[in-house]
Amino acid sequence: MISYAPFYKTLYEQGRTEYDLIYHHGISSHTLYRMKQGKPITTTTLDTLCFILNCNVSDILNYVPDEDEAK
Repeated sequence: MISYAPFYKTLYEQGRTEYDLIYHHGISSHTLYRMKQGKPITTTTLDTLCFILNCNVSDILNYVPDEDEAK
């Protein structure tokens, strides 16, 4: 499973908000909603977020194996 927890940590550490991403950088509110729900986003969106936040992919998401898959 993909976790976007690092994204919210990165936002917090940079003193940014979702409002800033939506209204100043054109990130869709639907995209942010999908991330909150743990749904997939495109690599283009991932690239854009990394550019805006000047960070690495690992600062946006990480992989957390499902317990069922780990067995």
